[in-house]
Amino acid sequence: MLRDYKLRDLGPDVFAGFVLTAVLIPTGMAYAQAAGLPAITGLYATIFPLLAYAIFGPSRILVLGPDSALAAVIASALLPMTAGDPARALTLASVLAILSGVLCTVAGIARFGFITDLLSKPIRYGYLNGIALIVIVSQIPKLLGFSATGASLVEQASGIWEGVVGGRINAVACGIGFSCLVVIFVFRRWAPRIPGVLVAVVGATLAVWYFGLAGSGGLLVVGPLPQGLPSFALPDVSFSDWTTLLAAAFAITLVSFADISVLSRTFAIRGGYEVEPNQEFIALGAANIAAGCFQGFPVSSSASRTPVAESVGSRTQVTGVVGAVCISVMLVAAPGLLADLPAAALAAVVIAACVTIVDVRGVVRLYHLRRTEFALSIMCFLGVAMLGTVRGVLIAVGVALLAFIWRAWRPYSAVLGRVDGLKGYHDISRHPGARLIPGLILFRWDAPLFFANAEVFRQLVRRAVAEAPTPTKWVVVAAEPVTDVDTTAADMLAALDEELHAAGMDLCFAEMKDPVKDHLKKYGLFNRIGTESFFPTIGQAVDRYLQAHKVQWRDWDE
Repeated sequence: MLRDYKLRDLGPDVFAGFVLTAVLIPTGMAYAQAAGLPAITGLYATIFPLLAYAIFGPSRILVLGPDSALAAVIASALLPMTAGDPARALTLASVLAILSGVLCTVAGIARFGFITDLLSKPIRYGYLNGIALIVIVSQIPKLLGFSATGASLVEQASGIWEGVVGGRINAVACGIGFSCLVVIFVFRRWAPRIPGVLVAVVGATLAVWYFGLAGSGGLLVVGPLPQGLPSFALPDVSFSDWTTLLAAAFAITLVSFADISVLSRTFAIRGGYEVEPNQEFIALGAANIAAGCFQGFPVSSSASRTPVAESVGSRTQVTGVVGAVCISVMLVAAPGLLADLPAAALAAVVIAACVTIVDVRGVVRLYHLRRTEFALSIMCFLGVAMLGTVRGVLIAVGVALLAFIWRAWRPYSAVLGRVDGLKGYHDISRHPGARLIPGLILFRWDAPLFFANAEVFRQLVRRAVAEAPTPTKWVVVAAEPVTDVDTTAADMLAALDEELHAAGMDLCFAEMKDPVKDHLKKYGLFNRIGTESFFPTIGQAVDRYLQAHKVQWRDWDE
């Protein structure tokens, strides 16, 4: 990119980098606290991933960093292992980043970018809405100015209720937090080009500094940040800690890449270029490894900061580099600049971000369009909300796989007949007036034939034979939708052929794809059934049947 860099892009990139910095700092700190980590780690997890993605990333303007969708996953993974020890939490967060980075890199090299297709829209609605709910509930105590602990959503909600009923609300923190929320939403609605997050955070910080609110009345502020940048270091933990965090790392990998693949493609289409999904996997892995080696935590793409960069004229990844340099300069030269930033303002930033990922309208649309997908979405939502984000994401993947297997297990099938005025052969259940050829069953199967649905296929063929109005002589499978036949299904077809043959019937196939025929030849089934039993089209199969059995078929209109 630098070799072909155009100097006319430097001005817009640098300006966009300055504006982006003003948003990166508060959001990075806010998401760090939402993950149960010190605010400074959010800046470390912003600087180094930006630099890594500039080197490895295929997108021109995509911004990486701490993300609200990952905050709950990180917090739920670390909480049971840290026992309130902040130093151990930092170390384990770095382990989590490195693990997810390695998984992303390996998946990218192995060209596993397709695995995010496992997360359909209903599944994504469910887990994102669940994650958003968990994060919002976790930030409400900070917004109200008190603390509430709990390992589950129910326990956290109970702690919030007890704090409110017990009169523990801090009026100053509550006023600042809700004021920030109002400012963010107002700017988002009526002045989207102005970063409302920046206005809210700067306003809250100035108010605390001017009125001397820091430390008074129990108002919690960020305080002075450590000066300088972290040094490179690999986390020193036991092997059991690495293995324990592996499931959470897998969940983070899946969630973060699902987000980055969608966001990257969206902005690539806008910019008129293409991105390679496997290279995105590698770039995401490099960004997470960089974060983990410099006291950070797992990161992903940002659906809130990338549009900021785009709206102020970003042309290339130089924008992200400028943002990383600006944050670094602040930590070296002026670490006390954000000392008066109130925690309630950061909580407002996180809550506002989570509101944007909640999609109730999409779930309602599923309810009206397809109830089964609505049920899948609700199942994933409840799994994330009630069982935790890591288990919830794994449940989401499992549900997606089960949904696929269910559809493939009982796919659509039909007996075909001739309809007056229509060419071809059509489903008799859709066309009650369709005419059947005496002694011939045309049976269509709309799925691959494999171990899970082989027996269902045989039962449906038997039913079609039993319900035929005349004695059956031929069963012709319209096999154009069949994309594969595994060994279990091949054995079933062999047994079905013998069964039909013993009853005086022949089994034939029409429109079968050549790759599927190749499989049957390997199995020895092609020759066993007979090469003369495979027809290029249904029409040719019908003609051969009519000739072989001298069936008179009147009013035939090809």
